[in-house]
Amino acid sequence: MTVTETDAADVAAEPDVCASVEAPRIRPGGQTHYTISEVAAASGLSAHTLRWYERIGLMPHVDRSHTGQRRFTDKDLEWLGLVAKLRLTGMPVADMVRYAELVREGEHTFPERHALLVATREDVRRRIAELRETLAVLDYKIDMYAALRPPENTERTA
Repeated sequence: MTVTETDAADVAAEPDVCASVEAPRIRPGGQTHYTISEVAAASGLSAHTLRWYERIGLMPHVDRSHTGQRRFTDKDLEWLGLVAKLRLTGMPVADMVRYAELVREGEHTFPERHALLVATREDVRRRIAELRETLAVLDYKIDMYAALRPPENTERTA
């Protein structure tokens, strides 16, 4: 089986690799809403970045309290985990926003979402291949310099 091949049993047994944010904490009284500062601390993103994500459409609508404060949910934390992974792939922000729009539009956008993720995967694979080639050059140079280094004198005289 290749890396791209999966079957239903494998998918069911795998952990959720999309979530990079730690598992949500259940609040006293069953509340599962988080302030922007709590989400910033959990995600490693600044409050400014979280507001920007919401403004450009990368975050779904974030609920507000009666005083206007953002109230993030566990689902928002999961979404931010996926966004963090997409950022690591090098996906352009415009493509991440497009993906978010497609998710909000519903299931009929599965083919377009699939195509966007496949293209991103190919970019990641291309970059991995480039990094492997770069690593091979570094290994060669390191080995070359190690071979040229004079042996260390382990015996010391007093």
